[in-house]
Formats: sequence, structure tokens, C-alpha cells
Amino acid sequence: MNTLDSVTDASFATDVLAAPGTTLVEFWAPWCGPCRALSPILESIAGEHADCIRIVKINADENPRSSAEYKALALPVMKVFRDGEVVKTIVGAKPKPALEFELAPYLQP
Repeated sequence: MNTLDSVTDASFATDVLAAPGTTLVEFWAPWCGPCRALSPILESIAGEHADCIRIVKINADENPRSSAEYKALALPVMKVFRDGEVVKTIVGAKPKPALEFELAPYLQP
């Protein structure tokens, strides 16, 4: 599997807000078991839908500014950005079919 790109507080504006198309940001932490369980699912979706959505991760512990700004209080939390705006928030780890269902509007070319 491919590894998801990481973003930071310093790169968030460029890597997410100014990015063309649709970007899903996973707010995670190394101590978060559900976050670790979600990683292979997100990697799979990223590989299968690379033409529609870009998926990146941000370590909430190491990047408190972005985590606070986007209210990532419970981990994992995923925010879907389009044109610099949050268009969807998903809280908690979900199985791949449930996550694909929630992301369906963003997985169309």
C-alpha cells in the first residue's frame, strides 16, 4: 500500500486550503488505536480513487493549531475540503464500506 502524505500546521494552508480538487484530512495521533486501524482503509481508498480525492494526515498532537482551528477534539476525525472549505466532517473510525458510502459524493470523477 502507499503511505499517505502528512501535512503540518506550517504546510496546511498550501497543502490543503490552496490545493485543487478535493482533499480529505485525517486528524490522528500515534497513541490512537482507531486511528491506526483506519490508516490501511484510507490508504486503500486513496489508491482506488486517486483521480477524485487526495487523502493526507495531520498529527493532532504535533500540530495543535490546525487541530484546534478545525475542532478535531475526538480522534480520528476526517474533514473533507473543497476549494479551501470544509464540506464534510466524519468522526470516528469506520469500516471501508461505511466510509466509502459517506465519501461517495467526493469519489466521483
